[in-house]
Amino acid sequence: MLVNVMKEEKITDFTRISAPIFKEAHVHDPSVIKVDDDYYVFGSHLAVAKTKDFMIWEQIATNAQGEHPIFDKPQEKFKETLAWAETKTFWAPDMVMLEDKTFRFYYNACRGDAPISAMGVASANNITGPFTDLGIILKSGNKDEDDGENKEFDATIHPNVIDPHVFFCEESRLWMMYGSFSGGIFILELDKTTGLPLENQGYGKKMLGKNHLEIEGPYVMYSPQTKFYYMFLTYGRLDPDGGYNMRVMRSEKPDGPYIDASGFNMSEAKGPDGTIFDRVTAAGHGSVIMRNHQFNNMDAYLSPGHNSVYYCSLTERYFLIFHVRFKNKNYSHENIINYNHEIRVHEMFINSKGWFVVSPHRFSNQPRLDYALSDVIGKYQFITHHREISADISTATIIELTADEKIIGDRLGHYKFDEKTGFIDLEIDGKRFDGVVTHQWNEADEQFVMTFTAMSDDGISIWGSKIFPLGGSL
Repeated sequence: MLVNVMKEEKITDFTRISAPIFKEAHVHDPSVIKVDDDYYVFGSHLAVAKTKDFMIWEQIATNAQGEHPIFDKPQEKFKETLAWAETKTFWAPDMVMLEDKTFRFYYNACRGDAPISAMGVASANNITGPFTDLGIILKSGNKDEDDGENKEFDATIHPNVIDPHVFFCEESRLWMMYGSFSGGIFILELDKTTGLPLENQGYGKKMLGKNHLEIEGPYVMYSPQTKFYYMFLTYGRLDPDGGYNMRVMRSEKPDGPYIDASGFNMSEAKGPDGTIFDRVTAAGHGSVIMRNHQFNNMDAYLSPGHNSVYYCSLTERYFLIFHVRFKNKNYSHENIINYNHEIRVHEMFINSKGWFVVSPHRFSNQPRLDYALSDVIGKYQFITHHREISADISTATIIELTADEKIIGDRLGHYKFDEKTGFIDLEIDGKRFDGVVTHQWNEADEQFVMTFTAMSDDGISIWGSKIFPLGGSL
């Protein structure tokens, strides 16, 4: 179980660590919630899976058609939302447990070719139901039959009411951040006893966006170590050549303003008037944590995104949960909408600047270790996660971290490793990166290797994966 390994004290005998075992599940846009000893993820098309360790997943549901093991004929239960959105399926949902230990499920649907969407809430006493529909709470899109505020709906400035994330802030107030493309990302305050929006907020407060910038899937997490709220967003489009990539920014308050690593206020991130889907403008801000990439001898990660985040307070470890496609994997299941995505979990670390950096390889339940400079020295596969929104795949080049703290090979520079903290500072081609060293399971080589992950002051992330196992020599 995850918490058992995480409670283990640091060890130095690397041979004690056994090879991890993985079992995949397919949930597009996974949103995580922990209940007792299980971690559930709920996703688009009402796909559901659960795990105890973030490695071995059990598929619970794959689609929203017919019977459903948790939502019981969702086509009938949530038919008002589907009717407004003119669709037969559901988009990325969220689940939250209120202070009275009851659950609220925030479901939504969208027509797809326009921001004609509706979002509703259902309640239950147990994570597996039965759920009672509380009705629609938000609508977007101009429709003739609507006689309310949607008559004045403007898709360039108003939100597409999908992709909710509901969370409690440190002051025990309940919030919902949501939005995709259209007018941007918005936040509403909710009644913490009912889970419904407080009155007279309309669509709420705008966080960022305008003119259909390709930004969606907000998720917010508070870090007790840094005292910041971190907002995670996905940029680009979810198709394999859509340039999907994950970014992060932070704020001292749950409702912003959120600032990226370069100091840019994200409330100013908007498409210029007269433009639509301006990728150059969108790409310019937000700190990049992962995009399309490929290590040698491994399948390429395509469209990594629409993440959620989990913080384990017992062990003070952070996890990024997202979906990803693969370049060479052949998916043959009839439910291709979900089955061409797999869940991935990567551990995250806080660097010396208080920014999250993401581990290069998937989480393998490895215990924490202390590292010496001799562990760090060696040749690495090196990947840069640049900020352009494109179908390009960031492929690995080769660098070497030398005993005299130089960086040679395909990139040049120098580095400094702190054995006490595990922090590593790298200066590569004149740009500084602040990061963390750890060891991880390399699936292609079937062995644990040293890795580093780091971010620059302008929000570009880099990864290194050692070509030799921990303790190996050139």
